[in-house]
Amino acid sequence: MFAPSSPPTGLLERVFQYIDLHQDEFVQTLKEWVAIESDSIQPVPHFRRELLRMVALAADQLWRLGASVDSVDTGSQQLPDGQTLPLPPIILAELGNDPKKPTVCFYGHLDVQPARREDGWLTDPYTLTEVDGKLYGRGTTDNKGPVLAWINAVSTFRALDEDLPVNIKFVIEGMEEAGSLALEELVQKEKAGFFSSVDYVVISDNLWLSRTKPALTYGTRGNSYFSVEVKCRDQDFHSGTFGGILNEPMADLVALLGSLVDSSGRILIPGIYDHVAPLTEEEKRTYEAIDLDLEEYQNSSQVKKFLFDTKEELLMHLWRYPSLSIHGVEGAFDKPGAKTVIPGRVIGKFSIRLVPHMNTSVVEKQVKQHLDHIFSKRNSSNQMTVSMTLGLQPWVADVGDKQYLAAKRAIKTVFGTEPDVIRDGSTIPIARTFQDTVQKSVLLLPLGAADDGEHAQNEKINRRNYIEGSKLFAAFFLEMAKLHSPWQEPSSLDLTY
Repeated sequence: MFAPSSPPTGLLERVFQYIDLHQDEFVQTLKEWVAIESDSIQPVPHFRRELLRMVALAADQLWRLGASVDSVDTGSQQLPDGQTLPLPPIILAELGNDPKKPTVCFYGHLDVQPARREDGWLTDPYTLTEVDGKLYGRGTTDNKGPVLAWINAVSTFRALDEDLPVNIKFVIEGMEEAGSLALEELVQKEKAGFFSSVDYVVISDNLWLSRTKPALTYGTRGNSYFSVEVKCRDQDFHSGTFGGILNEPMADLVALLGSLVDSSGRILIPGIYDHVAPLTEEEKRTYEAIDLDLEEYQNSSQVKKFLFDTKEELLMHLWRYPSLSIHGVEGAFDKPGAKTVIPGRVIGKFSIRLVPHMNTSVVEKQVKQHLDHIFSKRNSSNQMTVSMTLGLQPWVADVGDKQYLAAKRAIKTVFGTEPDVIRDGSTIPIARTFQDTVQKSVLLLPLGAADDGEHAQNEKINRRNYIEGSKLFAAFFLEMAKLHSPWQEPSSLDLTY
């Protein structure tokens, strides 16, 4: 644990005191939000109604803070079975329009992954349960807790009858887990409208690298997701009747999947590393500076051995080199027992995490050429089809931007330590969307600890992370005001620390 670098004074002290005194209220609000089963993955009317209720509750809370709130209708979702479900509206809200202040736009989401007690949860996933300072419940860390922490920071200034140091805009959606349906289109549409006055974008939808040390995130990997189908016929075969006299689709597929990556993790697709950004000495030093106990990380991950023996190698292969993962096979027999079937049609699924300066269209061409070559060598009479079902570009930001400096200072003030400055091996598409469309600096400012278990059973956020995170956002507002207007007299906003 770290202690604040020095006791805050002035406005910041009063903000911190208010948050401490009202932390039980903030936890109670999180409990109310977690109780709403806002699952966007399962396309059934019950969960969609819950999702609409969740978005309406958040919009009402922002309206009560004094924000102008626009709940943008995004239409409906057509399902493969012909069913139609309404999409939840996207909230566009704003507080303040003072041209002398910077405008910070916060993005968050209110939907969650599916969760059932019988899947291995120790408590009801939709009943917030506190155990030893840990707040368990679906959505606590991904992403209801961070969204509320931002709202807590805003509401604290309001409760103290203090002017907000920055203009604030909110973009809050309810379909992030399902691919952010309609969000990119809305951002494009509002580029010259809602987003025209935005100076900075903040996202808090990822985790620290450590269980205790805060982090700033300046990059994420992209993702190209592929399916490769091998088909003989639509109907399965009996292996006693047909085994040995035909090219079996499963054997073809196993050969294809086995040609993609070797036992050291190196991708075997020709040309795949050609466009990876070269490693500079400056970048290499950033990995050396990151605080990571490799043994603890390995033990907490419950992995016997990683592919790499040093912290630097491990982090580089998580963040700045591509990786290929094989996810599963559709159409194969996977139930208990011994069923002697030859699948007539199978689909393998794999993805490649992309890094700067890789491009999804180039990767798609390389993958198809490689699999065509491997399949042709087998002289199989089966049909093979390769398709890229998802193509998301990597994202990287400039850590020299003002808001990164403001966030570092705020973290130092609240947590008493310099943050790890990290990338994230996963993909957060909205970061790239905002950067390309709004063309402003994007910052990922996570609150969750490395062991929060987003998407998993027993997801949690530490009370400390939730409450100190609320303070962090408040301190960040003040730091942004100072950096944006260095000529402003400190007394006018009472930014005394």
